[in-house]
Amino acid sequence: MLRKVLLTGLLLLGCSAAVVAQPLPGQQGPTAELLEGGGLRLSTRRTSDRFPDGNGLWKVELHRGEQLLASWDAASGIAERQTADRRWSPGNAAPLPAGDYSLGQPEPWGDDLWFDLQPRFDTTRSALGIHRCYPGTGCICMPSRAEIGALAAWVKRGRLSRLRVIN
Repeated sequence: MLRKVLLTGLLLLGCSAAVVAQPLPGQQGPTAELLEGGGLRLSTRRTSDRFPDGNGLWKVELHRGEQLLASWDAASGIAERQTADRRWSPGNAAPLPAGDYSLGQPEPWGDDLWFDLQPRFDTTRSALGIHRCYPGTGCICMPSRAEIGALAAWVKRGRLSRLRVIN
């Protein structure tokens, strides 16, 4: 009864219950059920959103087919270098160039983790990776330790070996 009253109240306010965001099934890491079926793909993309300090908000996303299993916040490049040459100028603090990358397994990096990224296209950019930092200076930087830990679990247990930078 209470659920019906709450739902009716939401509808009267012009809201729908579908607006309430549900957590993604793989957000905290893989489960045996989510690992079944293979077909996992990892990508990252620039969004139009910003972190409070003005740095661009990127998303690292895990899909199976069209289903989004997990999505983590990230940064790539610093705010004032978002339009710099992304393909040919190493050390310029620009975001990662769009394209496909070979993705290494997570490795210890100080007290944190590093995932090596090897471009599968011609570029002079080097020493690229995914790691925990903020803001980024050219890698994919994930500010949250819990989220990079969940990504590491997916990469290991899901045998992920590729990353696509979409835009």
